[in-house]
Amino acid sequence: MQETNRPVGAATGLMFAVAVVLGGSNFIAVRFSNQELDPFFGAGLRFSIAGVLFVLICLVLRVDWPRGRDLRLSVVAGVLSFAAFYALMYWALLQVTAGVATVVLAMVPLVTILLAAAQRLETLRASAFVGSLLALAGIGWMIISPSELVLPVSALLAMIGAALCAGQGVIVTKKISRNHPAVINAIGMLTGAICLLVMSILTGESWGLPTQPDVRLALLYLVTLGSVGLFVLILLVIRRWTASATSYMFVLFPVVTMLLDVLISGVSLTVHAIIGAILVMAGVWVGALAPSTRRAAAASNRDLALETS
Repeated sequence: MQETNRPVGAATGLMFAVAVVLGGSNFIAVRFSNQELDPFFGAGLRFSIAGVLFVLICLVLRVDWPRGRDLRLSVVAGVLSFAAFYALMYWALLQVTAGVATVVLAMVPLVTILLAAAQRLETLRASAFVGSLLALAGIGWMIISPSELVLPVSALLAMIGAALCAGQGVIVTKKISRNHPAVINAIGMLTGAICLLVMSILTGESWGLPTQPDVRLALLYLVTLGSVGLFVLILLVIRRWTASATSYMFVLFPVVTMLLDVLISGVSLTVHAIIGAILVMAGVWVGALAPSTRRAAAASNRDLALETS
């Protein structure tokens, strides 16, 4: 039987907004982390520590651990969301600029909509499809120009693969969202950390704890707010919302990163970037946040739940 979704209230909207800010801030923190830590090792170290913190939270709260199907899906979600997505994105970043690579984040809602519809988790709504295309156009407008676009086929395939992993990861997580967020993240992050550290060994990365103060601070942020805080919020939003609507976080992350760049690095905010941000916001509103869209999503998912029960 398909899960129905609770009405989206102010609390869910606030959690969505805070998660977007934390996720967008992660790109700034990762930029500092990469100054000293190799990519796969840095991500593996981050998720190892965060995963252990989630295990401790589970022990303190005496949370029941999932078994059977839910345990298997928790591991799958970890492989998709923490191992495969980060591995493919970091590998793509070896060949393209960070600006070009963030296009993949704008693809995630569209990919999630198509995957969720194919798996009969949601119905395919015109507003969600149009919203995804508007958001993709906005990100593309902000970061791509003919003189900057350097996109090898291998990098393009890696980013498409990352988008597929992110979208399917959201869908799998939706299926197990009735479990406690701490236990889902504990299993998922530790699974992803093991995979990333194995990749680090296979690629010959160097291992070592950071010594630079900025890198230590960035790692501390990524472990606490950037991992524990962010992924608890994502799971709480997924529990209350549809998978496709939740995936719009990925579209807004680059917008937050751009604004933080202005505040932290003093980068100029151009009219070109502002127009792109407006397109992104319009896409998110049309595809996920507009009241009529939310009502249509709730109604269509209730109908789908009845059909498949």
